[in-house]
Amino acid sequence: MSYTVRHATKSDLQHIMPIIDAARQFMVETGNPHQWADGYPAISDIDTDILNRHGYVVVDGQTIVAYFAFIPSPDPTYAIIYDGQWLCDSLPYHVIHRIASLPTHHGIFDTIINYCSAIDSNLRIDTHRDNHVMQHCILSHKFTYRGIVHIRGGAERLAYQRLDIS
Repeated sequence: MSYTVRHATKSDLQHIMPIIDAARQFMVETGNPHQWADGYPAISDIDTDILNRHGYVVVDGQTIVAYFAFIPSPDPTYAIIYDGQWLCDSLPYHVIHRIASLPTHHGIFDTIINYCSAIDSNLRIDTHRDNHVMQHCILSHKFTYRGIVHIRGGAERLAYQRLDIS
């Protein structure tokens, strides 16, 4: 399957939010009922991503099948890390947040990581302790576990980094 990645637009919101809802349901079904249980990400979060040109969609033909945010550093979530450390804390990085895809499409994470790593060799990502599906995807794409970070509201997340230095 060949996917393309492009910046999300305001008109994409009507397609993105059902994808967010499908991802939320998938998390519940796979033993992760708490990560997005509080309504996050809300349409306002996605709208902010789009306004800042940090929101992206993955497209299969003409159909939007996934969404993610790709945000340049610094990210306040990653300013303090507990029980570990970043591979390098002096280089700029990009963060991948809010990955959501339709469960009927596979290889989305590959597409996202390939796209992001072509832009920056220093990537960070985090996920909920109960999100074993995402942890598997992250670790299978050369990320290493770095420690614990706290997102807004104080919730704990497992933090990972991929640093490709040639």
